Amino acid sequence: MSQKGLIPALLECKCPRCREGKIFPHGAYDLKKFTVMNQECPVCNLRYEREPGFFYGAMFVSYALSVGIFLVTVFCLYFFVGDPELETYIITVGLVSALLYPLTLRYSRVLFLNIFSGVHYDPAKQSK
Repeated sequence: MSQKGLIPALLECKCPRCREGKIFPHGAYDLKKFTVMNQECPVCNLRYEREPGFFYGAMFVSYALSVGIFLVTVFCLYFFVGDPELETYIITVGLVSALLYPLTLRYSRVLFLNIFSGVHYDPAKQSK
């Protein structure tokens, strides 16, 4: 039974209670199934959706992540490419956002679940 830290558990999309069970059964870039979530943790049986519509709140986290992606992309274009034409900004931001969308969706749900679910890490819930 190894204790996993919060940051590795977030990055690996693990259960907030046991930090072992996967929240998503498929890979982020399996484009037919990247939105599919496990209903509950396969290790500690925590039900992820705390109430009906719980993950609608993750839209706000997704918005914040998208703004961050937008700002970092614009910053990189401005300082490293030399302030290109407006069309370059629009195309690049659109492409980067589209490529990162599966990760944005997943991490917004994982962050929302960890911050607003009221569930806390419990080492006793890890598999033996």
